[in-house]
Amino acid sequence: MNRRPCARKAPGSTARVRAARAGDLHEVIAIDAQITGLPKPGYWAGIFRRYGAAGRGQRFFLVADAGGRIEGFVIGEVRDWEFGSPPCGWVFAISVRPKARLAGIGSRLLETVCAAFRRQGVTKVRTMLARDNQLILSFFRSQGMMAAPFIPLELDLR
Repeated sequence: MNRRPCARKAPGSTARVRAARAGDLHEVIAIDAQITGLPKPGYWAGIFRRYGAAGRGQRFFLVADAGGRIEGFVIGEVRDWEFGSPPCGWVFAISVRPKARLAGIGSRLLETVCAAFRRQGVTKVRTMLARDNQLILSFFRSQGMMAAPFIPLELDLR
């Protein structure tokens, strides 16, 4: 059977993936701070306003809820015609508590947001990551993602 990369079933996870709620935000902030070392409550409040509370339709802020404890989250949206690209799904944040990794939670989060993208009619999902982030690169590659036809460029404005 030829399966789509984002259609894999994740083993071992009992977490339920659902839309983020305002009450989840403190745990999302804590997960992100644990991973990045930077607490960013203002940033996450803005993300929730745009993708959680009002962000239905083509915007998705999902959490993995394991018995009332948020174990991870994913945020993405459908964007169209940026850089000449037909509509596609973009995942711009995905994180799982370090102690909850390897339980299939990240795979379930990605699978769920990919299903939401498909319901919006898109057939591609993209992301961007730091070149030296081997953990997230390995995760996305394990999900079937590969290099895309776009090259990010930047200019230092200092």
